[in-house]
Amino acid sequence: MKKIIRFSLVLGLLVTLLPALQAQNWSEKMAKTVMTIWKDSLYTNPAKPAKWTYDQGVILKGIEGLWYQTGDGKYFSYMQKCMDFFVNEKGEIRTYKQSDYNIDNVLCGRILLTLYHVTGKEKYFKAAQTLREQLRNQPRTKEGGFWHKKIYPYQMWLDGLYMAEAFYTEYAVTYNEPEALNDIVNQFRWMELHARDTKTGLLYHGWDESKTQQWANPQTGLSPHFWARAMAWYGMALVDVLENFPAEHPGRDTLRAILQRFAAAIKKVQDPATGLWYDIINLPKEKGNYLEASASSMFVCAIAKAVRLGHLPATYLPVSQKGFAGILKEFVKTDANGQTNLHGTVSVSGLGGNPYRDGSYAYYMSEPVVVNDPKGVGAFLQAANEMALLKTLPEGKGKTVLLDDYFNAEKKKDILGTVKPYHYKWYELYNNGFSLLGHIFRSKGVATQTLSEAPTAKNLRGAAIYLIVDADNTADNPAPNYVQPKDAEEVHNWVKAGGVLVLLHNDKGNAEFEHFNLLAEKFGIHFNEDSRNRVIGNEYSSGKIEIPAGNPILPGVKKIYQKEISSISLKAPAKALLTKEDGTIIFAVAKIGKGTVFATGDPWLYNEYTDGRKLPAEYENYPAAQQLVSWLIKQIPGKEVRKKK
Repeated sequence: MKKIIRFSLVLGLLVTLLPALQAQNWSEKMAKTVMTIWKDSLYTNPAKPAKWTYDQGVILKGIEGLWYQTGDGKYFSYMQKCMDFFVNEKGEIRTYKQSDYNIDNVLCGRILLTLYHVTGKEKYFKAAQTLREQLRNQPRTKEGGFWHKKIYPYQMWLDGLYMAEAFYTEYAVTYNEPEALNDIVNQFRWMELHARDTKTGLLYHGWDESKTQQWANPQTGLSPHFWARAMAWYGMALVDVLENFPAEHPGRDTLRAILQRFAAAIKKVQDPATGLWYDIINLPKEKGNYLEASASSMFVCAIAKAVRLGHLPATYLPVSQKGFAGILKEFVKTDANGQTNLHGTVSVSGLGGNPYRDGSYAYYMSEPVVVNDPKGVGAFLQAANEMALLKTLPEGKGKTVLLDDYFNAEKKKDILGTVKPYHYKWYELYNNGFSLLGHIFRSKGVATQTLSEAPTAKNLRGAAIYLIVDADNTADNPAPNYVQPKDAEEVHNWVKAGGVLVLLHNDKGNAEFEHFNLLAEKFGIHFNEDSRNRVIGNEYSSGKIEIPAGNPILPGVKKIYQKEISSISLKAPAKALLTKEDGTIIFAVAKIGKGTVFATGDPWLYNEYTDGRKLPAEYENYPAAQQLVSWLIKQIPGKEVRKKK
């Protein structure tokens, strides 16, 4: 009897997790549809030319997430092509009018920031600045809440929080506008204060401060109904803002509390049979009401992401898992040509305007429900990306990787003149950053942090993995922090106690060797002052490294790329785990006490060689990064033991 019960529990778990295990596959299928039917932008009808619109921003955030998860450059190229359709070389945005003060027009600013940080092309920053300038002058309610549009005076809609606040947060955090953070918190606080129903916890679609609109309750100024997608926009805005919101800011707790109230409310109205949500979210039995795809996708995404980021307990995961399974069953269909399509998205629902939308139940039911609406497709992409992470998050859950910012402490001014850490940093999306490597660590549940001080026992406490890259020479840093004997001893003791040390050095002329080898030699590893695998121009074959079948670190990779590397000499206990045909040691590993050291003579996992934009597809640096991170996690003491139980 016990065996039968145990088997039933396992089977039930597999049924629940199966959609999550297949999520990236669905995301890739839907992305293929996107890039087929919207080749250049959302321009599909010559009679109705494309306009700068938030719809595209929803889709491109999904495409961006898929790029992070695959390292496939075609997704980045699509993002860039879509934005280049509108943004000229001067940074002007075609069809955009700041004087409209339409808050919907701000959403694509998130994509512009990504494009600027990856490519360094100033036109994207100028376009993003234009949108930031709109928010500086956006008309506001008496309290300070953004009007939804100039033509909708004194009105705040739930939709507007998604359209503006995530971009506003990213810009403020990146370009040192701390005063903006209080404003961002207040936008959510004011929206909830006016729109939240105290009985259900649900939020009404819109609020009219003037109480003059036909759709507005004359006492409260609220619209009549709880529209699912408006609630979903609001939830997505909360998690996207919290993803970038400074942990030390007191307003963060306010946002978390709002998110928790939001999650509790939508959990109560999830359809128990399908796991989905109705268009008018609290009236499932009302005639004509229907399960809606875009809202369901966003609720799934928001809940799963909130759990991943630690803002909701794991007990909420079944909400997303059941919801995603329902989406795949009810809305995702494959047509006769093999194209994946999303059914069940309401094309639009608004308030006021011309012709006038009165916010009645009959009005919401009158709007058409369509196939492959961009808002629904974009929401599905984002949900599928988030659900795909459920497969890998348990690998390193609860562990932390520290990235050194002390021995490699280069600085550089950003476009506004602010001096910032530079070169091999987690947040850095440009070619020499580690943003994709950081994503891989986080996708496996490992928290990414930075250490800008010397590696003392206190500073290393709590870290499972410590990553040191490209120690500075005087050409990099006029006042470098060289490795000292005390530093080497501290790190050695940390490794003996169970730490996993990663040394990604560089070749002669690009790194410091004498002091850095004080540390490496503690483990039998010596970086030679040479430069192998020299590459001229785009002769990528000169940087080719073949991976023998069965390599213990990269078992599923055939070829990687490393250029201009330092070779390695070894003494016991260090061993070579990857060697070129000419005898050059590429990967070295040492076991010391309970810990492990991995070393190679190149910082080869920086964005330029993992993001799919430069290297030919035959070089598998991104999959190699995924496999190396998994291998490093397995070296953490106790990980294998727990995995086998």
